[in-house]
Amino acid sequence: MRSRNPVFSRRGFTSGGGSYAGFNAAPQSGSATQGNPYGNNPYAQPTNPYANNPYAQGAPDVQHGMPQAPARSGAMTIDDVVLRTGITLAAVIVAAGAAWALELPVGLGFGAGLIAMVLGLVQSFKAKPSPAIILAYAVFEGLFLGVLSQAYNEVAKGAPMQAVLGTTAVFAGVLVAYKTRLIRVDRRFTRFVAGAAIGFLLLMVVNLLFAAFGGGDGLGFRTGGLGIVFGILGVVLGACFLALDFKQVEDGVKYGAPREESWLAAFGLTLSLVWIYTELLRLIAILNQD
Repeated sequence: MRSRNPVFSRRGFTSGGGSYAGFNAAPQSGSATQGNPYGNNPYAQPTNPYANNPYAQGAPDVQHGMPQAPARSGAMTIDDVVLRTGITLAAVIVAAGAAWALELPVGLGFGAGLIAMVLGLVQSFKAKPSPAIILAYAVFEGLFLGVLSQAYNEVAKGAPMQAVLGTTAVFAGVLVAYKTRLIRVDRRFTRFVAGAAIGFLLLMVVNLLFAAFGGGDGLGFRTGGLGIVFGILGVVLGACFLALDFKQVEDGVKYGAPREESWLAAFGLTLSLVWIYTELLRLIAILNQD
């Protein structure tokens, strides 16, 4: 599963041949998939006599048209995604709570964050999901977030709880907007989000370099008025990542992705929620300082 998060950009539902559901390349002229609306389904069975109708079962029905397809054994469902996302987020929350309660040193917290980034990259470049890696990522990410949240709480009392509530509100809002089609995830939307994410990250890297070598707050992208603007942009970008996550989950269920792909869906949703939470945490701290 390819990630729409710019840090981990290999999330996408995979078939055995390495193709992806959702935004596949157009079929070549004269190919077997040309003119077939389901030709881009990476889970279609080549010997299925009803391949042109992924829901077909048996012979056509005179009253209802083409019959329904047999359910793919071991296919991913929404329940699978919800369950595994809940497990992954629970690991993050428990680890964050432990880090907060134990008052882990800042150095250990940022070390855990570095390990989480490495584990996330390893999973992103693996051909298949690894629940062990994903859960280990969640634990180390949680430790990092616990230390980070405690540090921000000292600067802005109550900021972590406000960020949690804000993240929940963003998730619910994007989900409603996606289900009601107020947000339409298509190729243009995907390209726009990818370009915006690359530009956002480049600016943050430049700001970090100026801060490291020039001292102070760098170019000021994380403090003051500019910090507020970039904080809002970061939250909006995270909301766009969520919309892309919802689209890929929808495609995976629609095309009959293997059940193991639900771990990657959980991984992707966790990445996006962590992104939104950290951006809100920074934004709330800046607003409280001002």
